[in-house]
Amino acid sequence: MNKLLIAGVAASILAIEGMAYGADLPVKAPLVVPAPAFSWTSCYAGGHAGGGWANTNVTDPVQLVQDGFLGLGSTVGVTTVSTDPTGYLIGGQFGCDYQFFAGAVVGLEGAVSGGNIKGTTTVPLPLGFPGDSAAVKSQADFISSATVRLGYGWDRWLLYARGGAAWIGDKYSIVGTFQGTGFDFEGNDLRTGWTVGAGAEWAVWDYWSVRLEYDYYDFGHRSVLMSDSTNVLSGPVDVKESVQTVKLGLSFHVWAFGN
Repeated sequence: MNKLLIAGVAASILAIEGMAYGADLPVKAPLVVPAPAFSWTSCYAGGHAGGGWANTNVTDPVQLVQDGFLGLGSTVGVTTVSTDPTGYLIGGQFGCDYQFFAGAVVGLEGAVSGGNIKGTTTVPLPLGFPGDSAAVKSQADFISSATVRLGYGWDRWLLYARGGAAWIGDKYSIVGTFQGTGFDFEGNDLRTGWTVGAGAEWAVWDYWSVRLEYDYYDFGHRSVLMSDSTNVLSGPVDVKESVQTVKLGLSFHVWAFGN
């Protein structure tokens, strides 16, 4: 009996000491896997809407009309008319971006915008009857671009600049009355230029982002043939054009930014 009692007491003491020793051991923290860093690497497509204003100078609509009716050389001097078009744009954009470890983002983007950026200015015709004038109108129906996009990604924010080639589709008209005869010169033009812009983009959800962007387009000088089919008259005018736009856009990202 005494041997059994001693053995039981010894076992109890060892068990208590083991529990005390185990309590002194450090408790391991659960393994936490860090979330992957947000990345702007993706391909995307989306839409945008905004407004635009242009600086469109037409030279020389007065000579076109007066020399058309009276003969070449009738008009002395040069007249340049600024139509100051303004209006809206609605369109879409698509492209791909790649973000490097340092936060730099490089991408390619194409964009197409349709809309109605137009303006009209009336100019007098000195060789006509009193009150004779010509209404000079310019209208941009669409603007498209193919650009390189360079930016810096700060978590879900992206600040970027873009630049590249641009195209614009324009319509022009010169309408009025000269010495009792009505006229209507019309002309169309598709011209190539360049564009630069900048913007900020925010990844609102894993697959969606919103952006605010400003763009400047320059299309330089170009000769446009104007024709009046009623009076069977035609002739060129020189048009210099630049456009500025502000657009708010929404894009869907195919790769969900790598998240």
